[in-house]
Amino acid sequence: MFRILVINTGSSSTKVALYNSEEEVWKEVVRHTYDELKDLRDTKSHLDFREEVVEGVLRRRGVDGVDAIAAIGGLLKPLESGVYEIDTEMVLDLYEGKRGFHASNLAGIIAHKLAQRYGVKAYTVDPISVDEMGRLARYSGHPLLPRYSLSHALNTKAVARRWSRENGKRYEEVNLIVVHMGSGITVSAHERGRMVDLTNSMEEGPFSVERTGSLPVMSLARMCFSGEHTFDEVERMIFGEGGVYAYLGEKDFRKVMERVRGGDGRAKEVVDAMLYQIAKETGGMAAVLSGDVDAVIITGGMAYEDYVVDGLRRRLSFIAPVHVYPGEDEMEALASGVLRVLRGEEDAKRYG
Repeated sequence: MFRILVINTGSSSTKVALYNSEEEVWKEVVRHTYDELKDLRDTKSHLDFREEVVEGVLRRRGVDGVDAIAAIGGLLKPLESGVYEIDTEMVLDLYEGKRGFHASNLAGIIAHKLAQRYGVKAYTVDPISVDEMGRLARYSGHPLLPRYSLSHALNTKAVARRWSRENGKRYEEVNLIVVHMGSGITVSAHERGRMVDLTNSMEEGPFSVERTGSLPVMSLARMCFSGEHTFDEVERMIFGEGGVYAYLGEKDFRKVMERVRGGDGRAKEVVDAMLYQIAKETGGMAAVLSGDVDAVIITGGMAYEDYVVDGLRRRLSFIAPVHVYPGEDEMEALASGVLRVLRGEEDAKRYG
């Protein structure tokens, strides 16, 4: 039996869990309000805040040692799929945010520090920067602005493998489109076990609860050079204060859906527009796979909402059967990946 501590720092929550091999012993989800996070402007302030949250959970649960630690992967350099040991080079890249800052960067830093305290190793599994994109998918329209792969790879790959198992198939022999709907939305095409194209939810694809997705590029350029906005203001507008929040002033999607069910026509139109964009991107991924699609999988927190699932099913069922896995398997997927390494079933990859 291996005791595995799992840490997942998301945009608006911190999740901490303890596993005894495959068994989840406990899990805590600490949710963070916009007011708690809005004044955290640099990596150190974000890190101090999340570290205090994790330490509080460990004190309440009486954790004084584990066999390994698993952490959600952040914005790292392009990597192949797999389990990676968190080393000092990875921690430095996460802290410096060379490919941008995201809350997921914090988990690996915290895990590395805890691993040193407990005298064990820390790992990440299928980080955000998993890159299996085809050559044609990297073209954007200008050589100075190539497309690159940042996605919800952990949950996306976990549910793709889960669907394959449940349908008596191998992930490496099917073609799937996976729609992950969280604070950001990733729509990805999986061809025979490789994620060959996707929407990078930091800057393209459908708008989501707090991100703009793709924007009219000339209008954006004019706004950026108007002299009316700083870079930091535009960055927050695109990533953190865009999407549903920009239209409705609300980041809690559950509250947005309460407004929809309560007859708020404006809220309904904004949600419908988001679903329209998700469906349009999914159709594009079907074209990437030349129409040879075994299933469309809908996952993430928004997949708990029947209105969202039904709206997408109406637009997407002509492509392939639609399957729904609400929420995300990230905590279990992290623990399972590390467990494979501890059991000697898989070798951990080096980041350097």
